[in-house]
Amino acid sequence: MPDSAADVAVIGGGILGCTTALHLARGGLRTVVVEAAGLCMGASSRNAGTLAIQYPRAELTPYAMKAWEMWRDAGSWLGRGVGYREIGGLVLAFTDAEAERLRQVAGARRDAGAPIEFLGANAARELEPGLTADVKLASYCAIDAYADSTIIGRVLRQALMEAGVDLRESHPVTRIDSHAGAYRVAAGTANILAKRLVLAGGTANGALGRLVGLDLPVGRRINQMIVTERLPPVVTRMLGVVSGRLSLKQKPNGTVLIGGGWTGVDGPTPGSFRADHRNFTGNLRLAGFAIPALRQARVVRSWFGVRDHYPDYMPTIGPLDANESLFIIASGVSGYTLGPYLGRLLAERITGGDPDLAGFRPSRWLGQGQTARDYLT
Repeated sequence: MPDSAADVAVIGGGILGCTTALHLARGGLRTVVVEAAGLCMGASSRNAGTLAIQYPRAELTPYAMKAWEMWRDAGSWLGRGVGYREIGGLVLAFTDAEAERLRQVAGARRDAGAPIEFLGANAARELEPGLTADVKLASYCAIDAYADSTIIGRVLRQALMEAGVDLRESHPVTRIDSHAGAYRVAAGTANILAKRLVLAGGTANGALGRLVGLDLPVGRRINQMIVTERLPPVVTRMLGVVSGRLSLKQKPNGTVLIGGGWTGVDGPTPGSFRADHRNFTGNLRLAGFAIPALRQARVVRSWFGVRDHYPDYMPTIGPLDANESLFIIASGVSGYTLGPYLGRLLAERITGGDPDLAGFRPSRWLGQGQTARDYLT
């Protein structure tokens, strides 16, 4: 017999899974979250907490703006803050070709609703005096911000508990079967019976999909982050480059976080990552080029985050079967920024609403005739 029965079981306890579950529970559905480790201990905590409107592609700008509002007002819907800090952000171009590209990509995001303005080299350096003299052009968004990714799991756990969500942490899923017209999920020592199932496992969605007979094209990328020693103020805003290989900001304690998608090396066992020396030094050199004061900074440590993606690097959200009992939610990229709003949209769909998820349909990845096994017959 199952030891838990629910209207919806959400498999995966990152930002996407937790925010989906929270809104489902507040919508009146009995909800359980099944997480292999702990809430937001994966990609949701192993990032720099960047909430940059300038980074998601133009098609996602309206979603990023809605998500930014949720992050800014986290206290109103989570009951407590998440360390939100709005510091503004610059995206830099160093050559004429890069400047032209910046005008195109930032212009498209501005046309889609992002509050972006263009600054010449002098104006950019007035705003951020530590910038290199080699800046040709910059785009600036005053509402670019960040949150504290190290506390998001605790904040979400408290909100989920207050909403009555059944939390099953340290419960890796090993089997999914049909039982009495519902899904029976074997996870750890628990057997959970749910009328609907949401796959929100990030890179684990590939393995979860195979448990229900689907071959989902889930990619895996190992991003590495770098942290410097504590420094006097060297940069006041978030910095990126139009090539997409830099994300940089200085925290209130003086440390500088340096990232930008430079990859580490995956290992043979889960979590056995190591730094890629060439990418590590390349990331540092680019940071030192943008902010010359960083060239003498000492590195304290680096860490790694595992990010999932799909072939077009767009979110994948919606039903995986015709009777809409099986759903998936995956961010593609910018999952930390977009997560709260995407979770709310999927919860709205499951509770009977009709949000615009057309561009995110998972059916675009299902091969000819490929459908989930019919567990509900």
